[in-house]
Amino acid sequence: MPRTRTVVLAGLTAAVSSATLALSSAQAGTPAPYERAAGARCAYPADVLDLTDWKLTLPTGDDEDPTEITQPKLATFSAKPWFRAESGCEAVRFRAAVNGVTTSGSRYPRAELREMTDGGEDEAEWSTSKGKHTLVVREAFMALPDKRPYLVGAQVHGGDDDVTVFRLEGTKLYITEGDDRHHHLVTDDYELGTEFEAKFVAEDGEIDVYYNGRRQTTIEHDGDTNYFKAGAYTQANCDNSEPCDDDNYGEVRISRIEVTHT
Repeated sequence: MPRTRTVVLAGLTAAVSSATLALSSAQAGTPAPYERAAGARCAYPADVLDLTDWKLTLPTGDDEDPTEITQPKLATFSAKPWFRAESGCEAVRFRAAVNGVTTSGSRYPRAELREMTDGGEDEAEWSTSKGKHTLVVREAFMALPDKRPYLVGAQVHGGDDDVTVFRLEGTKLYITEGDDRHHHLVTDDYELGTEFEAKFVAEDGEIDVYYNGRRQTTIEHDGDTNYFKAGAYTQANCDNSEPCDDDNYGEVRISRIEVTHT
């Protein structure tokens, strides 16, 4: 019996390749991000999003040692189908298959950005009790893995564990709190491909979480090793999802990402 996939396709569809990374060749005279001519094709995700203060983890590499791309390489890097710019320059696609390489601290694969500082040289680390820290992401969940259709699209991470995330389970979109993955139900009828704005605001020992401009919940969290993450963090692997191959994946589309610290 043919298997079904939970997936939505938009625009040009690229063929799924193996997990081998492919570095795109640099283009001379490429305009800065957000300054490309109308109708231009984007060679790299950094032509679409400002990735200056980010690094990328991919679901490829060696066991418990996934590929990481940092600046300045990230500025001229793509890896189809795991990390690619849409041809219309409107968004970046992040994809993680269930058979992908994971970090030593997780059972699940990811194609995900991690917040950095100083032009991408150092890992970000900030306190919820000092200053104000904000992440705004415009994103859409585009595909979910079979049998365990769970996917994380944006998060606040603290030290060795996540603090709060936007997590989709089938059609139910949740905001989590620590190990409580069902802390707050945003909607129970989310449709794949629907773009929304996720926002975290951390200040005075609390994190306010917003969905399309409306505050949904407040997480109490007092910590000083926090940072933002965004992309596709697939919550499935070959032990709980079939088939165990590149065609079984979670995918997120991001059209805007902005971090501010005051």
